[in-house]
Parts: sequence; structure tokens; C-alpha cells
Amino acid sequence: MKLHEWLMLFALSILWGGSFFFVGVAVQELPVLTIVVARVGIGAVALWMVVWVMGQRIPRQWPAFFGMGLLNNAIPFVLFVSGQQHIGSGLAAILNATTPLFTVLAAHVLTADERMTRAKMAGVALGLIGVAVMLGPDLLGSLGANLLAQLFCLAAALSYALAGIFGRRFRRLGVPPVATAAGQLLASTAILLPLMLLWDQPWTLPMPAPETWGALIGIGLLSTALAYVLYFRILATAGATNLLLVTFLIPVTAILLGILFLGERIAGVEILGMLLIGAGLACMDGRLIYRTR
Repeated sequence: MKLHEWLMLFALSILWGGSFFFVGVAVQELPVLTIVVARVGIGAVALWMVVWVMGQRIPRQWPAFFGMGLLNNAIPFVLFVSGQQHIGSGLAAILNATTPLFTVLAAHVLTADERMTRAKMAGVALGLIGVAVMLGPDLLGSLGANLLAQLFCLAAALSYALAGIFGRRFRRLGVPPVATAAGQLLASTAILLPLMLLWDQPWTLPMPAPETWGALIGIGLLSTALAYVLYFRILATAGATNLLLVTFLIPVTAILLGILFLGERIAGVEILGMLLIGAGLACMDGRLIYRTR
């Protein structure tokens, strides 16, 4: 990947890393489908306004938008929020970091230009180990507890991987990243809104606290609308395998943000985890290995 693609990937990791925090706040008061519909609905409204201001139009590629909305939003959002009702955000981040592994395997089977290599598999293995080391042995010790919730998170990671491969078609269709993100989020809202009204009946819920409203706005505007513009821009130029390396970077950016803004200190085990993740990303990128040879 080029430098600007790495910078976009790092920015995406910050935006998506924040989603675990926002969900952790909102899930204290609101049911699963209400949170997910608020997330995609706020994101859809924001992006449709951006498309309108830019003078673009949304092409009528609705079968593709609904397929992408199902794989990239509806299924994984519901599964992750359901899982986080029973497990912590740190363990959810570890399970989310399996996404590149699923992507490498799925891309090898389903694409002709993103084949599996030993360097890619080594990079995925190093990245997974780095995430596990960084987040600590205590979280790894909780693997196996609340098994169903953890399986939900793994299924969500698989859905993200399949979405990354499915979404490659939007470049061939000539749909701009902002229009793609807007169409996907509108389709996701259309899928989930009837289920939310039927299941959660939000009009019967007590009025949420201000911090819950803030979490919904944050996850809708930042972790969804802005994040998916970057997502489709990276996907169009760097491919699904490179794009979903972002799940390795999310724990790194969370720790760095804590150091910069909260005065937290970095531990030796966190430095080791970052080095392992960096080595994994270098293997996946491939240029360092090529130059060494």
C-alpha cells in the first residue's frame, strides 16, 4: 500500500476503535436492534446530505447495496452488539482481529488477484499474536466463557471478511466511495428498521440519558458515516485483504490515544504487542521481504 493508504487505514482504526466504546455506553440502556438502527440510520442521513451537497447521485445498484448492507452492517453489527452484552470490549476486539485471517482464506477461494501466500499467513499470525499480547493474558483466560457471545463475534468477523470481498464490485460499477457508503447504510436501515420496531418497540423504552444520546451520535457520525467513506476509498485501491488489516490497528490506536489524551503510561507488554503487529503488517505489505531478498 502507498503512504496515503496507510494513513487512511490508521484513521479508520481510530474511528472503528471508538465504536467499541460507544457501544459499551449505549448497551447499558438500549436493546441491540435499537442501537444498530440508530447507528446505520444516523450514518445514512449524514451521508445522503453529503452526497446532495456534493452534487452527486446514488446509482440504482440496489441489489449490490442490499448485499453489502447485509454483510457489512446488519449481520455483524447485530452480532457484535449482542456479544458485547455478555463479554467486554477488549475480548470483542481480540475476536474482531480474526477478520484478516478470514479475509485471507476467503479471498484465496473467491478472488483471482488476492491469493494466499506464506507471507500473508505469517503476517496474520503475527498480528493475532500481537493483539493477544497487547490486550493481556487476563482476556485470553476468559476465552471459552460465554461461548455463544464469542461465537457471535467470530461470525461477525467472518461476515466483515466476506463483505470486503463483495464490496470490490463497486469499483467496477464506478460508484464513488461516498455514494457507496450512503447506499449501503440506507439499505441496512431498510433491512433492520422493521425488525427493530417489531422486536424492541422503542416507544415503550424510557428516555435515554444524555451520554447515551452522545454515544449514538458518535457511533453514527464518526464510527459509521465517516468511517465507511474511508473504508470504500481504501477498498477501491488497496483490496480487501489490506483493508481489513485495520482490525490489528484498532488496539494500537486505542492505547496511543490513551497515552496522548488521558495521560496513561505504556507497558512493556504493550510495546511487544505493537512490535508484533508491526511485523505482521510488514509481512502482509511484502515490500520489506522483497527488498531483503
